[in-house]
Amino acid sequence: MSSPVPVPPAAAWCDALQHAAAQYRWLLGQLPDAKRYPRTWEHGKRVLVRPADWTSGFFPGALWLLAGLTRDATWRTSAATYTGGLEGMKANRRTHDIGFMLYCSFGQGYRLTRDPHYRAVLLAGAESLVTRFNPVVGCIKSWDTRAEWPFPVIIDNMMNLELLLWATQESGDPRFREIAIRHADVTLANHFRPDGSSYHVVDYEPATGIARRRQTHQGAADESAWARGQAWGLYGYTFMYRETRRPAYLAQARKIAAFLLGHPRLPEDKVPYWDFDAPQLERAPRDASAAAIICSALFELSLLVADEDRRQYVQFASVQLASLCSPAYRAEVGSNGGFILMHSTGSLPRGSEIDVPLNYADYYFLEALQRAAIAVDRRS
Repeated sequence: MSSPVPVPPAAAWCDALQHAAAQYRWLLGQLPDAKRYPRTWEHGKRVLVRPADWTSGFFPGALWLLAGLTRDATWRTSAATYTGGLEGMKANRRTHDIGFMLYCSFGQGYRLTRDPHYRAVLLAGAESLVTRFNPVVGCIKSWDTRAEWPFPVIIDNMMNLELLLWATQESGDPRFREIAIRHADVTLANHFRPDGSSYHVVDYEPATGIARRRQTHQGAADESAWARGQAWGLYGYTFMYRETRRPAYLAQARKIAAFLLGHPRLPEDKVPYWDFDAPQLERAPRDASAAAIICSALFELSLLVADEDRRQYVQFASVQLASLCSPAYRAEVGSNGGFILMHSTGSLPRGSEIDVPLNYADYYFLEALQRAAIAVDRRS
């Protein structure tokens, strides 16, 4: 996939938004009901999931983003319908993904509507999430179903901390923020290598808090840099700094950004391969979801740094966004199962969701469009 021809951002992103809206209108017309959520299109079939799936919040979240970006109130009806189906997840204590499920759906809805019921659901979800916190380890446990890991913590878990920071702001209860900070601090100490890249999983001894093992479960090897994992880390430490202003979080976000922006195996179009250390690179699939997450995070990070770094981050993110808006990654309306972006990779080692659309790629793509206008305007 070659680098896209540079285009004026305003025109390109406006066109991308119109295209995304048309694609999701078509997708809504293909769905059988609002009880299941489109996750991907794989082997010629649309994969629909129940509310307990970790990706369930992204589709209603994307609908809320379209409502805000287009200022078309008709999106709110569909967004509210699909969001309402996730309310039961507020009591789900079996997963760390409450942030993905609820903050991307109810959170986006609350941002636009200020509906007090949405606020109550989010606060209840935060209460459920903190039941997974172990004060000895200092982290929220990720998975319950892996016998080989007594207390696994994955880098993805950073993303669920944003719900906790919000919960303290809304409720005044400092407990949520304290847990988020503790989790971020322990992750900072144990997940990262000297070059700024991260492992996927760190397993802890629950009784002592000692890190037992470091692995990259969804990457090419334990010491490899799984692309989406690097994206989660960049995004997570960016919002942790935005909300706490702790210098260590900004330093970490910038270190991860430096690793990504300067990586010799990053393609010209800035859409990474599924793993930066993937073997047989010429045949390795891309991960547009990682690019969308990185892009959104960099636009946000650009607002938190000095002018020189701001320009660098905005320029890189703008190239990524232009690539994602190009025909190389953006599907034609009525194709790709109704999803906006092509060429994402879920879990290659498990043979799952390879070179397919993913709902979270679409969500972070739309969020990147939302953030781009603010970041570019601030730079000018």
